[in-house]
Amino acid sequence: MAIDLSHTIGHGTVTYPGLPAPAICDFLSREASRAYYAEGVEFHIGRIDMVANTGTYLDSPFHRYAEGKDLAELPLDWLVNVEGVRVKSDAAAIGAEAFEGIDVAGKAVLVETGWSRHWGTEAYLSGHPFLTGDAAECLARGRARLVGIDSLNIDDMGDKARPVHSILLGAEIPIVEHMTNLSALPNTEFRFFAAPVKVRAFGTFPVRAFAIVT
Repeated sequence: MAIDLSHTIGHGTVTYPGLPAPAICDFLSREASRAYYAEGVEFHIGRIDMVANTGTYLDSPFHRYAEGKDLAELPLDWLVNVEGVRVKSDAAAIGAEAFEGIDVAGKAVLVETGWSRHWGTEAYLSGHPFLTGDAAECLARGRARLVGIDSLNIDDMGDKARPVHSILLGAEIPIVEHMTNLSALPNTEFRFFAAPVKVRAFGTFPVRAFAIVT
């Protein structure tokens, strides 16, 4: 069974405070395309103008580090068909204790906070749950393969050092933010998928994140 873990992107969808929403329009409308094709044949070519941090997206090491792997350099086996584990926490600041006793080695660790219930509202844009630096150190030591969260940011936005991004991306552990529907997952026994497009010199891009329950 496939479980969708991504938000829908639409024209004007606000993902992150201070970043522009996507503008979605026609490049070639169906009506205009009729001039180019046989009678009864039409096509649509869409256009979208957006920043990379839109919707549910993946951060590669290049997002934080100039010499880090960019989207085109990420191995597919880091991103698709990865064994997953779901970790639920009600804490505002999620520390290392949330991951005690959990084998994260080689796994996609998805942190369920429930914050995605606020998606599309002003409440989503502030006061969100986040991981602490010690949690990131724990996940890096445990050799997690990828870490995701259903919140505005995996870091505390009030901490300009962004320790979680710095630690995880420094350890070549991609991050997926703005996830949703994590409550539909079992704690284990699922495979995770979140592959972005293959763009050079780019660190972040939206993904259609999903899981297959095994």
